[in-house]
Amino acid sequence: MTTDDNETAVDVAQTAVDEAAIAELTEPQTPDPLPGSDLQDSARRSTFAIVGIALLAVALVASAGVAAWLYFSQYRPDQQIDAAASKTALDAATNGTTALLSYSPDSLDKDFASAKSHLTGDFLSYYTQFTEQIVTPAAQQKSVKTTASVVRAAVSELQPNSAVVLVFVNQTTTSKENPDGAFAVSSVKVSLNKVDGTWLISSFDPV
Repeated sequence: MTTDDNETAVDVAQTAVDEAAIAELTEPQTPDPLPGSDLQDSARRSTFAIVGIALLAVALVASAGVAAWLYFSQYRPDQQIDAAASKTALDAATNGTTALLSYSPDSLDKDFASAKSHLTGDFLSYYTQFTEQIVTPAAQQKSVKTTASVVRAAVSELQPNSAVVLVFVNQTTTSKENPDGAFAVSSVKVSLNKVDGTWLISSFDPV
């Protein structure tokens, strides 16, 4: 190889080195991750996860709190069948029984209207028909008068919207045939339903 050939080879090699250097300098560089950057990303992800879990926990606790408040303040059954509710049902059965079994020929319409204000459902319909067709004619023709008083009563069953009360009754009945009167003692199972917040008698069964 001549001197000229050697010089040409050197020039070609140098040119290749220079081009490689230029290409490396001009090529976009991806910076090496800084020491600990992976740890920082992992820490951030963990932080976000913890925050998300915490927010979810808060939401669940809040919703559970609302549900508990609704249950205990509005829907809890035992709040609706406490001592006050028991007394209200007992009074309704006692007053209703007295009204049902007390009437006078001089005030039948008033007496029956008072009794019907304590009744509901099919029993109200039955009582209306019974007093119109049976009791009224007999009371007017024979001057039948009855006076009832509840001597004892006890709640047998009590639910938020229904109740059963056992009632013990003394009743005195006078008429043209028996002006001195007849005395009777009876016991009645009084069933009640709560209608628009008021206890009303739905059935009346002697026991």
